[in-house]
Amino acid sequence: MHRGAITRGSVLKAIAEYDELGREPFLAKYGFGEARSYVVVHDGREYDSKAIAGVAHQWDQGRALRPDEFSGGKEHAAAWLKRAGLQVKAVKNPDWARDEIILACQLVSENGWRGLDAQDARVVELSGLLQLLPLHAETERNEKFRNPNGVARKTFDIATRHPAYQGKPTNGGALDVAVLMDFLARPDEMIEVAQLLRQGIEAGELQSFAPTEDEEFDDFSAPEGRLLMRRHQARERNKSLRKKKIASVTRRGGRLACEACGFDFEETYGDRGAGYIECHHVVPLHEAGEGRTKLSDLALICANCHRMIHRRAPWPTPEELRASIERKHAADRRAAEAIARPRRAADELMRNP
Repeated sequence: MHRGAITRGSVLKAIAEYDELGREPFLAKYGFGEARSYVVVHDGREYDSKAIAGVAHQWDQGRALRPDEFSGGKEHAAAWLKRAGLQVKAVKNPDWARDEIILACQLVSENGWRGLDAQDARVVELSGLLQLLPLHAETERNEKFRNPNGVARKTFDIATRHPAYQGKPTNGGALDVAVLMDFLARPDEMIEVAQLLRQGIEAGELQSFAPTEDEEFDDFSAPEGRLLMRRHQARERNKSLRKKKIASVTRRGGRLACEACGFDFEETYGDRGAGYIECHHVVPLHEAGEGRTKLSDLALICANCHRMIHRRAPWPTPEELRASIERKHAADRRAAEAIARPRRAADELMRNP
């Protein structure tokens, strides 16, 4: 059996049986429970997506899939149904991303670290702003996505985790606490981050930075949020800027060598490596606004060092990474010398018994 190989016709047959039997008898017949993540929408009605996708297999694959053979999430049932041309909708809204929590945390901080009511005009305004963020696909949202009630609840989740709060905290997650701690530890930077997010969304500039398949960072490794990180990477990958940076270095007679470790692609790979090196945008995310990127904002860096800089926050500068590399090499030399000393002493004893 080839899981997921279902057609629109087989899905519509499963929906027809669902309508004929009714929801509970249909689910009981095939052993499925109610949908917890997604529903499939057809002719204005909602159906349990996992059950529909599983039962549809009996017409295309000879038998229905059992519930334990696949998931009802976006990797299995939801993806199969979308591929078959059906509309799929989330049952519950996605978890809050760091970018969203940053904006909510800014609002709570401006309110004296107190939560806000859903009727507050500032909450209503933030609700509208969050709905513009290009972080969650439309199919992941339901009709209550980041509505004023949800935004108000999030402000209390943050406020009740503040160290000065004396009562019992409301429901919240580890990311709420992490962002709150960032605001308390470096308030000026985090306020700048929130302002950059607001400005970028209101100007429409950040809407173009959709997630890419090679996006490796998450909400804990990108403390300024995914959107500013995506903009940062877009600047680094700008071919025109990279060419201008390389040209400016070569015109001055400089080497295209990594500013952190000194690696030279041409020295190692010959003609294949000639003229190649990556660029790193050295301006911190909380300072990199919508202005034009200057060549002085870019550092020449090899792929390995670039990956190590971006691996986790806080990011080291190329100079800091170079110092770290030099310390590691010095420690390795000392360790090698310590191992060699007893060996040399033993050799001397053997030569002079």
